[in-house]
Amino acid sequence: MGDLFFNKIAGVVIGGILIILVITELGHMLVKSHAPEELTVENTIYPVDWAALEGGPASAGEAVVEGPTDYGLLLAAADAGAGERIARRCQACHTFENGGADGTGPHLWGVVGRMVASAAGFNYSGALSELGGSWGYEELDAFLERPAAYAPGTNMTFAGLRNEEQRMDLIAYLRSLSDSPMALPDPLPAPGEAMDAEAIEAAMDDAATQADATVTDMVDAVEPVDMPDGNMAAPEEQPAEDTGH
Repeated sequence: MGDLFFNKIAGVVIGGILIILVITELGHMLVKSHAPEELTVENTIYPVDWAALEGGPASAGEAVVEGPTDYGLLLAAADAGAGERIARRCQACHTFENGGADGTGPHLWGVVGRMVASAAGFNYSGALSELGGSWGYEELDAFLERPAAYAPGTNMTFAGLRNEEQRMDLIAYLRSLSDSPMALPDPLPAPGEAMDAEAIEAAMDDAATQADATVTDMVDAVEPVDMPDGNMAAPEEQPAEDTGH
């Protein structure tokens, strides 16, 4: 092989490198790139979570503080019929009719408001036997969402219902399985209503305090007049006006 052969090889390699550099530069010219801080709605094609970008890692991972669950409102709007359809998933382990026998799980007639682990004759797991309390709306909601998390060690293999609306529908149906269903809780007051009540109470307290202070000042302002013999002077009587009759 002569020098010409190696020159050809070198030329091909150098030419390939030049072609790659030219293509890269053309790509930069045709498709403009943007640094993260230059991204805007106008120059982005794909959906971008702008709130997360602007807030940074701390804001993105910030926990959302939720208020108390309004079971009065949620259960009043729940659909017991839909809950009955959801309960069909549980028929392999539970019975729902009055006087129904226990299965793999205890019977669920009258479960709402019933003491935990109180179905006579059923062999509960230690997790439920030691739990205590009763199956109120809040307790059932937490248990149905994640049984294993609410009562670690429970024998119940059901993974849980993550959907809140489905849980409310199911609880509404379970509530109906009773001769005397447990009363629904009252809806929570709206934040504005609660503030108004507090403001009214504070205003009443202020008014009562001011009234007491006013009465005290009026009493202190009245000074009795002592007579020489030690008796207080009686107010002078004004002469009767002559009316001509």
